[in-house]
Amino acid sequence: MYLAAGLLDLSASFFAEVIAFVLMILLLGRWVYPRIIQAAEGRQRQISEQLEAADRSRQEAEERLHQAEAQLQAARGQASALLEGAGRSADQLRAEMNARAREEAQRIAESARRDIEAERQRAIDSVRGEVADLVVAATEKVVGESLDDQRHRRLIADAISQVGAAVGKDGQN
Repeated sequence: MYLAAGLLDLSASFFAEVIAFVLMILLLGRWVYPRIIQAAEGRQRQISEQLEAADRSRQEAEERLHQAEAQLQAARGQASALLEGAGRSADQLRAEMNARAREEAQRIAESARRDIEAERQRAIDSVRGEVADLVVAATEKVVGESLDDQRHRRLIADAISQVGAAVGKDGQN
């Protein structure tokens, strides 16, 4: 019944085609497919190795980047420490120079005070001597005669104390 309809014609060419198909599958399966599979696996291995190499390169690059960042941070820290140290050194040097200048100014002022006091004392002594001479001369003229030594000394001491008191008042004003 199926044969009459013509759907399935089992002729010799059909069997030859089936045999040729099966032989082709066997030949391809035996010699061609293994080579194709081997080439595909080799390509897959090559791609896998390239991916692994790219991953290793990326990791190495990240590691070098981290090292470079760490070195940069260390360099920044050293630069900051150097700048801070230089700032401290400059401040310290400035403070030392100011202290030396103050000490020198105080020394000069003290020396000037001592010199002024010495000059003042010399001037007072000089004035006392001149006043004593003037008092003796004035006394001799007023009295008209020479005084004895004891009276002479008493008059000079009184005159000097009066002049000293007057000079002390003038020096304080």
